[in-house]
Amino acid sequence: MLTNTPLSYGMIARSLHWAIALLILSAIGLGLYGESLPRYAETTATLQTVYSAHKTIGVATFFLAILRVIWAMTQTRPAPLHPERRLETWAAEVVHFALYGAMFVMPLSGWITHAAEQGFAPIWWPFGQNLPFVPKSESLAHVAEHVHKTAVWVLYVSLALHILGVLKHVVIDRDGTLARMTHGRWSGREDAAKAHGCAALAALVIWVAVILFALLGAAERMAQAHKDAPAEQQTTQAPAQPAAGNWTVTQGSLGFSVVQMGSPVEGHFGTWTADIDYDESTGTGHVKVMIDTTSLDLGSVTDQAKGTEFFDTSTFTTATYEADITREGAGPAHTAKGTLTLIGNTAPLELPFTLSIDGDTATMKAQIQIDRRDWKMGAAYPDEGTVGFPVTIYVDLTAQKS
Repeated sequence: MLTNTPLSYGMIARSLHWAIALLILSAIGLGLYGESLPRYAETTATLQTVYSAHKTIGVATFFLAILRVIWAMTQTRPAPLHPERRLETWAAEVVHFALYGAMFVMPLSGWITHAAEQGFAPIWWPFGQNLPFVPKSESLAHVAEHVHKTAVWVLYVSLALHILGVLKHVVIDRDGTLARMTHGRWSGREDAAKAHGCAALAALVIWVAVILFALLGAAERMAQAHKDAPAEQQTTQAPAQPAAGNWTVTQGSLGFSVVQMGSPVEGHFGTWTADIDYDESTGTGHVKVMIDTTSLDLGSVTDQAKGTEFFDTSTFTTATYEADITREGAGPAHTAKGTLTLIGNTAPLELPFTLSIDGDTATMKAQIQIDRRDWKMGAAYPDEGTVGFPVTIYVDLTAQKS
């Protein structure tokens, strides 16, 4: 029978129950395994695979939970086998509703974390990695992650109590509770009293308290991190630096994008300087850019990107681009031809860009794609299965005439 009766669960309810149970246990196992792995360059590919599987299973659990709730709302709920045990029945209902909450809070908080941060370990599906109304925000990612890691304890406790309750019914009571969910066996009395309605309210109170506790904890940790951070890291825009040339950069951004396991990941450097000499009349000049690679921000994979296989910031703290500038015709199109030195390796780099000058203010924009292998970066990743070869660089700056 597909549908429920007052004495048994139908095949659809049973299938959803066991499918979600399998997914939850798999997600827990993968999450614990991922947390146990060391954070080295050698384990990056394994970490990405483990967490991609973890996230994909979480999203699948979320959608199956929606289906399960919709189905349950349209079905008869089998009556409890021991309605006279009012406290036990109420406690079992609280645990059930707490598990229902976990089916939504856990995957949704994890999904928000994933969507808000600069991606690590993409979800294995073709519908994109973002969520509507969830911006890219490190602060939001930290808050959602804190909720996810706090809420997991409710999942652990409620799941353990649920399993212990099942064992009690099988070993001590020897009744048909488990059989109703495994075989759809009819068991109980149709006139048995239903469980207390306040069980759902009790579970809701538990989840509200846990989420508020997680939010307060996340806010406190973020405030402390902001307080402890150096002053130069507490601003989103680097201050203008004294210029050796005749133009001074007043604001700008230096970012890049790379494909990781099939999904683009965007990063930027927080600290860099540019010495610019440029003659408007001839459209020629010279530029030298010094990039502090330790200021790299690549979201959740920042530490791996700073490791020895990539930017190796413990050995090479600076990248340098030095080039001569020429103008193409009388328009805004220019080209900088020079070399980029990165992790001790130097290779030629020709950078086309547009330059617009209004009085004493110049605006420059550029976008170029390079190959990381030209600088021997990521040598331990000889194929694009984990990290792509092309890296797209974005430059956007405003300079003032000195």
